[in-house]
Amino acid sequence: MAVPEGDAIVTVMNKYINIFTRNKWPIFASRDWHPKKTAHFEAFGGQWPEHCIQETAGAKFHPLLQLPEDVIILSSGMDPEKDGYSAFEAVDAAGEEFARLLNSFSIKELFVGGLATDYCVKWSVLDALKFGFKVTLLTDAIKGVDLKPRDSEAAIEEMVSLGAKKGTLEKLSRMLSEERK
Repeated sequence: MAVPEGDAIVTVMNKYINIFTRNKWPIFASRDWHPKKTAHFEAFGGQWPEHCIQETAGAKFHPLLQLPEDVIILSSGMDPEKDGYSAFEAVDAAGEEFARLLNSFSIKELFVGGLATDYCVKWSVLDALKFGFKVTLLTDAIKGVDLKPRDSEAAIEEMVSLGAKKGTLEKLSRMLSEERK
């Protein structure tokens, strides 16, 4: 789905991917993977225009996003009766749920960026916090839909008030430099 200025985060996301790859940290990429008929779409009672329909060009990741070969792709929004905003409602190609995958990697902290701040990012962060993960919200790598003015701003405030930390590429690079000393 089109997010105003959503393309602007691709370059920053690629820099994060580079850092994560160099540090051998697993990278998970969630995507909307909607069936053609879903209550999520306006035509069937939802609030959204058709987007990210399974096996279509509109469901592909941005062509300039440099996902590594070992990326774990998570698909959400497949239940025709649910919106499926959170990555914690997503599964990998084998049907494994995100929380189980994180546990299998012994991951305790997540760095979250992407689209859209006020929907998928927000619900993924809130679920991560609910499941006991530490979360760093990559504020330079998110963009929102903002159906109403300030939706993204309010979403960030809510995520932070519930325990997410704000992070940026600069902060992460500085932290990693300090760790290497």
